[in-house]
Amino acid sequence: MAKTQSIYPYKASHRFARMSVRKVRPLLDLIRGKYADEALNILKYMPHRGARMAEQVLKSAMANAEDRGVRNVGDLIVADARGDGGPMFKRLMPRARGMAYMIRRRSCHITIGLADLETVLAGGIPREHEHDESE
Repeated sequence: MAKTQSIYPYKASHRFARMSVRKVRPLLDLIRGKYADEALNILKYMPHRGARMAEQVLKSAMANAEDRGVRNVGDLIVADARGDGGPMFKRLMPRARGMAYMIRRRSCHITIGLADLETVLAGGIPREHEHDESE
C-alpha cells in the first residue's frame, strides 16, 4: 500500500484510537471548515469521549503550526478533519449450545489538517474533504 503525502501544511494524527469511526466522524464533520479556535471551543464543550481525542489531535496540529513559525494559530482553518477505520480486534463470545459470536473491537485513525485562510480561499486546498463512508 502506497503512502499518500498530505497536502495540508500543518497536521496531526492519532492512529489506532480505541473508538469506533462511526462515533468520531460526526464530531469531525462539525469542526471541518471552522477556524481552529472555534473548533477547539466546539470540541471542548461536547460530552463525548471522541471529542476529547479530536481535541487532543487539534491541539497537537496547532502546536505543530506554532513550531513552524505561525504567529496567530487561531486564524488557521481546519481544512481536513478525517476519521478513517483502523484494524479490528476480534474476540469470541461463548453462546448457548456450543456456539460463539464474534465481538469486533473497532479502532480508528483521526487526522486533522490546518491551513491558512488565504491558501484555502485561493483554491490551493479544498475546503471540504470528502472521505470514504465505508467501514
